[in-house]
Amino acid sequence: MKKTGIILLVLLLCAASILPAMAFAAEEMQPKYGITKIEELHGKRLGVQTGTLYEQAIGWPKEETDKFEQYKMPNDMLLALESNKLDAYLIEEVGFYAQRYEHPELMRLEEKAGESQFAVIVGNNEKQDRLFAEMQEFIAAGKESGWLDELYDYWVKNWNPNTCKIENIPETTGENGTVIIAIEGGYEPFSFESNGQFSGYDVEFMMNFCSKYGYNWDFQAMEFDSIAVGAIAGKYDFGMNIVVDEERAEDSVLTDWYYVCDLVFVVEGEYESELGFFERLSNSFNKTFIRENRWRLFAEGIGRTMLITVCSVVFGTILGFAIYMACRHGNRAANAVNDVFNAFIAGIPTVVFLMILSFVVFGNSHLSTTWISVLGFTLIFGCGMYDMLCVGCNAIPKGQTEASRALGYSDSQCFFKIILPQAAQHFLPIYKNNVVSLIKETSVVGYIAVMDLTKMGDLVRSRTYQAFFSLIAVAIMYFVMEAVLVAIVRRVQLGVDTKKRTKEQVLKGIQEVE
Repeated sequence: MKKTGIILLVLLLCAASILPAMAFAAEEMQPKYGITKIEELHGKRLGVQTGTLYEQAIGWPKEETDKFEQYKMPNDMLLALESNKLDAYLIEEVGFYAQRYEHPELMRLEEKAGESQFAVIVGNNEKQDRLFAEMQEFIAAGKESGWLDELYDYWVKNWNPNTCKIENIPETTGENGTVIIAIEGGYEPFSFESNGQFSGYDVEFMMNFCSKYGYNWDFQAMEFDSIAVGAIAGKYDFGMNIVVDEERAEDSVLTDWYYVCDLVFVVEGEYESELGFFERLSNSFNKTFIRENRWRLFAEGIGRTMLITVCSVVFGTILGFAIYMACRHGNRAANAVNDVFNAFIAGIPTVVFLMILSFVVFGNSHLSTTWISVLGFTLIFGCGMYDMLCVGCNAIPKGQTEASRALGYSDSQCFFKIILPQAAQHFLPIYKNNVVSLIKETSVVGYIAVMDLTKMGDLVRSRTYQAFFSLIAVAIMYFVMEAVLVAIVRRVQLGVDTKKRTKEQVLKGIQEVE
């Protein structure tokens, strides 16, 4: 097992060097040519970001728009284009210019594909009416004074990731409490991480709103397609960058648009980089880890991932053990409830279960999404722990229980001193595997705005538009965390293995007869 892990680690390290070379070679040796008009894209492999509805705004027949491949983040489409998985992708014009700053090989088709208006969605909670009225007033005043145009020009038309920043953070009294604002967090120039803080058009827009109306702000980054869902559930007070759509307006409260943008198709053009391979590799490493101290994001992500994992394992173990103790003598009510709950947990995907907890069960609660994740994974691990105890204890012959009772042991003494130590040898290998599975499953918590290791890697990728170092680093970090947790479980496993006991441990409590 150790040798296999070392081999995998070496392969990942090699990939960090080899894959960039392959990507750069493809960039120079196999550029895409020939596509100059939108009409030439029909029947091609096209991409669009999930939840933006851009494909519906370009006026194509539904049978064609249904064929668009959906991608989680804009830079995922860029990577798919460079690796020849796409022929073109649809994006708003401002997103294209932000991408081209780091990837000059990109080019847009001259004719615009369509136009979209973007609004703020107001959360479905007790503050909705007041916040909606205030936001409508704020947007109208910004349009009339020209402030929105100035903000758009600074962040969008004159975008430069090295110079664009929030110069003066507006002051706020916070007299009216705190508003929770859902943002994508990895989308230049609207919302992105910079020097440990969120920045961008949407962030400065909302800071000024909060300053004017006396609110503190709390920005929470998440997957784009979770923003509207969370706002409708009442989890967030505002959600940013929502495409105005009639169907969406039926089930949500959308403000007037606060910016309008053209939609364009992006293709890969001919480009020869002036930098050598090792210079580009060094530049990529610097942008991923060194610039703006982005290594701190990975460190913060590791801490939150470990917190969720360790707490879930500890609480889940306790929960599973408590359920087993309640059910082991055949209590009908306890077993019926447990069977239904186990079937429910086992029958739905982890990410769906977490979203139900966050957006439905705790939709109007201000409980931290980190602790919602801990609760969700505690329930999942607890169900697994119950099954492991069933398997381990059922493997012990019933004769041992009968013999221990004949010797005068009570029921609890029999279980804890005779049955459980032997059962542990049967279920601990499964327990170890479940711990490994759990730490990998936590990678989906970004869907409910938890800034774990995977989400931090996404935020870094969204800034650098380069995947290799951030993805390889995240993979290695998960590998190391799994190795640490497995080593701890293995120590426990050795401690209960009767074959590993010393003579002193075997004879403990036995008096020698002379």
